[in-house]
Amino acid sequence: MSGSRVEDEAAIRAVLADSYKAWEAGDADGMVADYTADATAIMTGSLRDGRDVIRENMALGFAGPLKGSSTFNKQLSLRFVGRDAAIVISESGILFAGETGEPDDRRKVNATWVFEKRDGQWLIAAYHNSPVLAPGQ
Repeated sequence: MSGSRVEDEAAIRAVLADSYKAWEAGDADGMVADYTADATAIMTGSLRDGRDVIRENMALGFAGPLKGSSTFNKQLSLRFVGRDAAIVISESGILFAGETGEPDDRRKVNATWVFEKRDGQWLIAAYHNSPVLAPGQ
């Protein structure tokens, strides 16, 4: 991997780490700080179209059912698509207030993160997740 790709990979990992930290802090603004203005987030049953909509939904969650929660995240892959795009695949799950460790498989999702490099900065352009299913489902 070339030197610039190593730097790009580190920058993408830092964006993800900042997003996870913001979740743990219940900080909706911090959660979307590295999203593009036109970002989309698709989760079971919902389409959140735009950074402001994503932020509003996260703020509602952090004030309600996600209060005090954190996330479990394991990066499965990162690949570049051209010079200014990357796709990250991760396995994630929500740890509700007071929970520690890794959530059971029923509460895990596989997630796709689409990154775009704009003006030298890696930003999240899209996010999608889907529940992890047992083999054969």
